[in-house]
Amino acid sequence: MIVFETVFERLGLRQWCNKAESNEFSSVSDLMAKLGKAEVNQNFWDLPQPSLDTLNKACSAIPRSRDFTAGVEQAFLNIKDPLKVVLDPLTQPLSWAIDGTLYALVALPWWIVMLGMMLFAHFVARSVRVTLLVFSILMFLTVIDHYEAAIQTLAIVFVCGFISVLLGIPLGIAMSRSDPLQRTMLPVLDMLQTLPTFVYLIPLIFMFSVTESKLYGIAIIGYAIVPVIRLTDLGIRLVDKDVLEAVDAFGMPAGQKLLGVKIPLAMPTIMAGINQTIMMALAMVVIASLVSAPGLGELVLQGISRLELGVGLVAGLGIVLLAVMIDRVSKAALKRINKVNSE
Repeated sequence: MIVFETVFERLGLRQWCNKAESNEFSSVSDLMAKLGKAEVNQNFWDLPQPSLDTLNKACSAIPRSRDFTAGVEQAFLNIKDPLKVVLDPLTQPLSWAIDGTLYALVALPWWIVMLGMMLFAHFVARSVRVTLLVFSILMFLTVIDHYEAAIQTLAIVFVCGFISVLLGIPLGIAMSRSDPLQRTMLPVLDMLQTLPTFVYLIPLIFMFSVTESKLYGIAIIGYAIVPVIRLTDLGIRLVDKDVLEAVDAFGMPAGQKLLGVKIPLAMPTIMAGINQTIMMALAMVVIASLVSAPGLGELVLQGISRLELGVGLVAGLGIVLLAVMIDRVSKAALKRINKVNSE
């Protein structure tokens, strides 16, 4: 620490450092250093890292690493209650939507739910092969007694994916129409996209009870919403300029140009964003099982915590099959849209 003590001395900060000096020492080595009995030969090769703990030993006015993390925690706790007053009523409909969908899909007879999903897949994809794939996967999960867990997972994915698309597409459209908004949103989207999945849950655990569905619902939406925002913005910005010039020449209003030209031409890119959003929501459902999210993720967690290899692997296989099913349905829908646009 002699190097840093010398730096503070030459910067004229020794008096500032001495104001925070204490007669108590955190370790024997600190005491020996203060008494001058621990001589250390410093050279460039042995230059210590300028971490907060190291700098604190040279100048006690500088906070330690644990002081920094404690300060971050205290700052969050200070804003937690006012933030919760605002977020609680805004996010309560999310809990109602998730709980209601879970209850409805589990309470309905299995054959009605399966028939409804097959009809939906056929309506979206217009492909007998995709419809048979949906039937095969759901029937397989039913046979191995994973039907209820699979339906719970799909319910959460459908609700959170729908809300992500409902919020993401307007945000992407707004970004495509405003360069300042795009520059403001891009760092936020970068943070949401690179933030580790477990970190999403940490502040939410302090904000809401683990029995509330909105806890994991907010985490899933925050994690999954990024692709649909980015690709909506990108798709609209990549619309052919010559087409837009021709539309402007006919004097089409801005709103009609957006709804009648830009969005239809950008729809393949937007659908790719919707596909990625749904897949990311499914991935986050597994992590959300740590905070009471039901479904196949809960079985995976059970397999890990109890070292039940078969339970974990079969549940993981179920998640893979659901991912394949959702991916094939959404890609078939995208293929349909591309075919319609080309005609």
